[in-house]
Amino acid sequence: MFVLNETLEADTVHLADWPLCRVLLMNDATYPWLILVPMREGLRDFHDLAAADKPLAMAEIDRVSLALQAIHGPDKLNVAALGNMVPQLHVHVIARFTTDPAWPGPVWGKVPARPYDGAALEETLARLRQAFDAAQ
Repeated sequence: MFVLNETLEADTVHLADWPLCRVLLMNDATYPWLILVPMREGLRDFHDLAAADKPLAMAEIDRVSLALQAIHGPDKLNVAALGNMVPQLHVHVIARFTTDPAWPGPVWGKVPARPYDGAALEETLARLRQAFDAAQ
């Protein structure tokens, strides 16, 4: 049975459940940042995905990447499955800009997280859901 890691649960906002992945918004308005978590039990690394799930994982990564590209027009999209702090397999897709506070380094620990406020969160979720529909 799939259970979302408690750190991911605490740090994100649920956006959608797709055929393979739970799609989460990192609750940090500093960066447009989505996380995909394959809804399969016991996955730690990308190679742990079943062969049949790998094409779907890539398609879902592409879908969130296209949505972030359409909404934000970033200078670069970072896609990474690190898992050093959270062992459950999850993939970060982060829109990066040469003007963001962490550029060109990693986003972790550069500045304190800036949680979305209520109105900005609702607007962000709506824009992302609309962009997901367009990216299908």
